[in-house]
Amino acid sequence: MQYRYALIVASALMLAAGPAFTAGGGGGDSGGSGSGSTPKCAAGKIYDKRTKKCVTQKSGVVDDDTIYWTGRQLAQGGDYEEAIKVLSLAENKNDPRILNYLGYSHRKAGRILVGLGYYEEALRADPNYTVVYEYLGEAHLQLGNVAAARNQLAEIEKRCGVSCEEYKELAEQIDAYKG
Repeated sequence: MQYRYALIVASALMLAAGPAFTAGGGGGDSGGSGSGSTPKCAAGKIYDKRTKKCVTQKSGVVDDDTIYWTGRQLAQGGDYEEAIKVLSLAENKNDPRILNYLGYSHRKAGRILVGLGYYEEALRADPNYTVVYEYLGEAHLQLGNVAAARNQLAEIEKRCGVSCEEYKELAEQIDAYKG
């Protein structure tokens, strides 16, 4: 598992060396793709493009953008515990993207209330980050609170209307909800 983790982090370093990415939308967060080859490191090590060496994975080794994209990729791939480990390495503990995916990972790992706490922190950092409202609505659906999920849908609508991806995804989940 650690070897796979090291490979994912190394791949993320390649992504970070590519075009700049924008922070944004939840279901709509889109990553880039890198090309080329990164040297393979032993388990528990990350390839540091600055020193061109394999270094022990720890906070400060790679930038927060790389940590975000790596954590997001792990979370989207269902590897929630590894995503939490990676995202926890971020220097900026108030980055709404990091907080959002910590919330997502905890929620998907079954710790819904912990996830709710991270979502609330993310919204304090950026009250207009619509993907957080989408995921917050999904968490409320998991708890059986359709009214609270609809409130999150209304928050998304205020910020980006009914045609944005976050609105469409949460509305679809609310419509499909069978409590």
